[in-house]
Amino acid sequence: MKLLTITVPCYNSENYMKKCVDSLLEGGENVEILIVDDGSSDKTAQIADEYAEKFPTIVRAIHQENGGHGEAVNTGLRNATGIFFKVVDSDDWVNKEAYLKILSTLEHLLGGDKSLDMLISNFVYEKQGASRKKVMQYRRCFPVEEMFGWEQIRHMPKGKYLLMHSMIYRTRLLKDCGLKLPKHTFYVDNLFAFEPLPFVKNMYYLDVNFYRYFIGREDQSVHESVMIKRIDQQLRVNRLMVEAYTRYDLRQKEINKYMISYLDIITTVSSMMLIRSGTEDAMKKKKELWEFIRCEDRRLYRKLRYGLLGRAVNLPGKGGRKMSVAVYKVCQKFYGFN
Repeated sequence: MKLLTITVPCYNSENYMKKCVDSLLEGGENVEILIVDDGSSDKTAQIADEYAEKFPTIVRAIHQENGGHGEAVNTGLRNATGIFFKVVDSDDWVNKEAYLKILSTLEHLLGGDKSLDMLISNFVYEKQGASRKKVMQYRRCFPVEEMFGWEQIRHMPKGKYLLMHSMIYRTRLLKDCGLKLPKHTFYVDNLFAFEPLPFVKNMYYLDVNFYRYFIGREDQSVHESVMIKRIDQQLRVNRLMVEAYTRYDLRQKEINKYMISYLDIITTVSSMMLIRSGTEDAMKKKKELWEFIRCEDRRLYRKLRYGLLGRAVNLPGKGGRKMSVAVYKVCQKFYGFN
């Protein structure tokens, strides 16, 4: 059994996947790399097979009909034999020194009294053309290099939520909680970083800059113009996250607070993309989203709607929408997102 399974979802990734896979090979025999070719029409499948042939004890190439990023992650999870599970997108890569420290830490923690559910590390926004790289680190939020639970988490500002890039789960936990991401849907990484959380009890934070998150391709799903075109998929994920939250009786204050804060960010992004679209249909969809939340959970609705961000994206009239956009642009510069 391998220590860590890393799934690499690939769709027409021939131009950049080698950099990703080469960085992952530094983990050696402790790692299982599953390259999931999601019905690519370029040389992705051929490149995946070449890696599997050259590194047969480390790399497996899996080919499937196109199902989208979420289905590629599902396929990776179904085929995973590692004790822990990580997703690395094919246009991203990892830092060698941080990678080796993570592997040695995972191995060390296997012999402990408590079973590790999630390891957290930093990621770096590799934004094309940026002179400074923004690091998402959590040293003021979590205890460093020690096992901890939700009750030991300190205050997490709005810009400090966990993304898929910063998370390694225990594989059995993901399978036991029944995680299954929707097919043909973008932005499912938010579901991956959200749905399993009620099952997570024991966490460990390594303050290392492990994951390098590339931002800059015009066709990238997080590019604002692309998000506006794909707003229905963002709204679907937003609703699925609300439904996931309402499934659990989250009596522990800290996890409940964190999951509401995460929903606050996602719902703000959805609302802002609809405002930026500016069409009558978009305004209708925005109203429907907030009504959906109200019907699902009135308490959650009140928390989101009457919080600072909820008020900011629901200012009345054209003037209010202009003010919302102005605030959004300030946040863009402050947090460095697209």
